[in-house]
Amino acid sequence: MKLGPRGHVKAAELVSGMGAIVLGAGAALMLPELLRAYALPLLAGGAFVHGLGMTLKVRLERRDGPPLWWEQALFWLCWLGLAALGLWIAVVFAAR
Repeated sequence: MKLGPRGHVKAAELVSGMGAIVLGAGAALMLPELLRAYALPLLAGGAFVHGLGMTLKVRLERRDGPPLWWEQALFWLCWLGLAALGLWIAVVFAAR
């Protein structure tokens, strides 16, 4: 199955969305003590997959023209949030 230019953007959106889902699952697992052992790997994996898909989507969309200011702002705001989450994960992991 061959994807057109728009199909590549949709595939990148799917990867980004899957990463966000795994990220959310990891956040949810931070609460119950019984499942806490799986939380950090899910958070890290979800953040990685979400960031990869988000970046790929932005790169593919730039082929159609420059992004709007608010699209660019949301992209960097999301990366800032992922960096803060990464720092938090590192602190929690180091405290173990």
